[in-house]
Amino acid sequence: MHAPRLWYRLARDRWALIGLALLVTLVVVAVAAPWLAPADPVRGALEQSLQAPSGHYWFGTDVQGRDVLSRTLYGARLSLSVGLISQGVATLLGLALGLIAGWFGRWVDALVMRCADVTLAFPSLLLLIAIAAAVRPSLFVVFVVIGVVGWAAMARLVRGQVLVLRQLEYVQAARALGASTPRLLARHLLPGVLAPVIVAATLGVGGAIMAEAALSYVGLGAQPPTPSWGAMVADGRDLLRVAPWVSLVPGVAIGLTVLAVNLLGDGLRDALEVRPA
Repeated sequence: MHAPRLWYRLARDRWALIGLALLVTLVVVAVAAPWLAPADPVRGALEQSLQAPSGHYWFGTDVQGRDVLSRTLYGARLSLSVGLISQGVATLLGLALGLIAGWFGRWVDALVMRCADVTLAFPSLLLLIAIAAAVRPSLFVVFVVIGVVGWAAMARLVRGQVLVLRQLEYVQAARALGASTPRLLARHLLPGVLAPVIVAATLGVGGAIMAEAALSYVGLGAQPPTPSWGAMVADGRDLLRVAPWVSLVPGVAIGLTVLAVNLLGDGLRDALEVRPA
């Protein structure tokens, strides 16, 4: 679909525009965090511990006296980076393996799909925790682990699309004319699977952000003192009665980000849908 037509359809979806506007705002906030943050997100003063929201500390302080607003702004950089990069890894892996499995079939298809079945057989969160716990926790590990765990669903989606596309006349004609396998995959099959892949990848960003938050919550994601929304929620779990803002603020940030991504993903799904003339 041409970009102007896609944008026209997307612009008619109010909720998709709300999601896009919210997501753009979050990205701008994340990029501008060093200029927007009113305090150092890592260092705090113990005498300012658990200060309630006020004119000086808009979102209060945590148990170490660090400004919650500043840490939330910097946490947006990590969460959005994890969501985009890890989902990019999952999309590339799933797209490549799905194309190969759907085109070659036979034992290649069986091997790739059985690996996908094994990956999907385990609860994703438990699999994430198991893999992350087996190595030293770091941001790089978070990127790779979330991406590797998320490839299976994308591969199954792409493989299903390829099984349909390979039977179409223009693909069969290109094959009969002697087009090489890389050319067939890149020029004739890849464009046909991009629409559902874009939608699935967009929706997957929200899931990746939630996965990073879950890993950080159990201490297997970003390590202190790096600001992370999941770690911030974990820091305030024992303070909900006396200082609910410590967990509430990053929790709301996670919810808004995932909501924005899902609204945009739903809008893209509707905009990219092939409609009869």
